[in-house]
Amino acid sequence: MTFLPYPEPRYHGESGTQSARLRRADTPPELTTPSGTRVGYLATGTDSDGQLGLYRYDMGPAQGGPGPHFHRTITESFYVLAGQVQLHDGTGWVEAGPGDFLYVAQGGVHGFRNHSGAPASMLILFTPGAPREGYFERVSETGQMSEEERVEFYLRHDTFWV
Repeated sequence: MTFLPYPEPRYHGESGTQSARLRRADTPPELTTPSGTRVGYLATGTDSDGQLGLYRYDMGPAQGGPGPHFHRTITESFYVLAGQVQLHDGTGWVEAGPGDFLYVAQGGVHGFRNHSGAPASMLILFTPGAPREGYFERVSETGQMSEEERVEFYLRHDTFWV
């Protein structure tokens, strides 16, 4: 097995820093969407100095989720915590349950949806840590946007529909 080298150091001190941040399990989610999905921003790009974004995505029983799309600048990974989620792996929709993981490189077609009629939960990881909060906070408003506003919104958030 061939291993990639470690990246260049970003910290050059000798004794370490006190930079750990604990987020308790009972912390309320930062976002609740009109469909009832709750999104907890576990680590944002701002929190991680642009390294990653990690969200907990708790979907209610209502069906929904984004169709096939891709990103040019970020990777996206999904780890199912509970329930059943359909993930698009670039070739089609596959059922995923607790413990299943999907990694998508830049340009990889993907999507996710809850069609089970029951709650489901997953972790979503973005690298690098793009400012995805604005996307999740406004995506439910795209139906009220003009075509021009919608195109600009998706371009600003590196989302290209297939």
